[in-house]
Amino acid sequence: MFIKKFKFFVEKYQKTIRIDKFLRKSIQNISRNQIQKATTSGKILVNQSIIKKNYKIKPFDIVEAEIFYPPILDSEYKNIIAENIPLNIIYEDEDIIVINKTAGMVVHPGFGNEKGTLIHGIKYHFKNNHQLYRLGLVHRIDKDTTGLLVLAKNEYAQKYLFQQFFSKTIQRKYLALVWGNIQKKEGTISGFIGRDPNNRKRMTLFQRNFSRSRYSVTHYKVLEKFKYLTYVSCNLETGKTHQIRVHFKYLGHPLFNDSTYGGDKIFMKKYLSKKSVSFFKDCLNILKRQALHAVSLSFIHPQNGKCHFTCSIPEDLKTVIQKLRNKFL
Repeated sequence: MFIKKFKFFVEKYQKTIRIDKFLRKSIQNISRNQIQKATTSGKILVNQSIIKKNYKIKPFDIVEAEIFYPPILDSEYKNIIAENIPLNIIYEDEDIIVINKTAGMVVHPGFGNEKGTLIHGIKYHFKNNHQLYRLGLVHRIDKDTTGLLVLAKNEYAQKYLFQQFFSKTIQRKYLALVWGNIQKKEGTISGFIGRDPNNRKRMTLFQRNFSRSRYSVTHYKVLEKFKYLTYVSCNLETGKTHQIRVHFKYLGHPLFNDSTYGGDKIFMKKYLSKKSVSFFKDCLNILKRQALHAVSLSFIHPQNGKCHFTCSIPEDLKTVIQKLRNKFL
């Protein structure tokens, strides 16, 4: 069993509702039973005071919660058939495994992705290890995003890594190519990420905390400018679904060839020459996915202290970057 701690600042626009309803809207994948247990054991505080289960939150309340989560055993994955899928393993020891994920690989099985995922490959790789919890998964990256992913090989390592993700001490650096000319040399994008009400397959950024939205922060630096495109590095303070993709879409600079967020269209096409349009079409044909790569990962190893991993830029992104340098620099 492990504990997750949450803290919420209730906005002035919040309607008065029971604490259990508020927590169910604010915390993903939480049950009524978990909330009831936390309340009766004094683990739900409002304005630093223990409250009763029928407490109704008010604007400007400060809500703190400690939620207990039981361990989810590998039996959850007993129906997954191990598959001999090539994995680019860049490091492995008795506690962790670090993988450079390729484009097109889904991390976790789900609707429409019942086979061929990273977890199917991990189950094959770990077939002689029967002590795994959730097959070691502590974070994910999108299907068409490439780069580093760390998995735990035992329960202790998983809890140890999970706590670092929760406390935001794990450092994750991404490289991204985005449309447009970003003026600032560096900046921070923040807001509440939630489902787009007009398209359930997309996320969007709100400046207010709507139902089931989660606060998110990305710090970015401009690495190179190519007149119509900008190459940036991103450091994640939080790790929400589609975070970097949503944040740059919000700025008006969608990721290059990100079909979900409009990056598969040539930016400012009507102002370009036919030759330039042809050039960008070639680039889109080379890099057939969003231009996003998880290039480095730093954290505290469960046994060995601080560790840092990097991986090379994939060939499709590298080729496009070089074409842009040749044309615009």
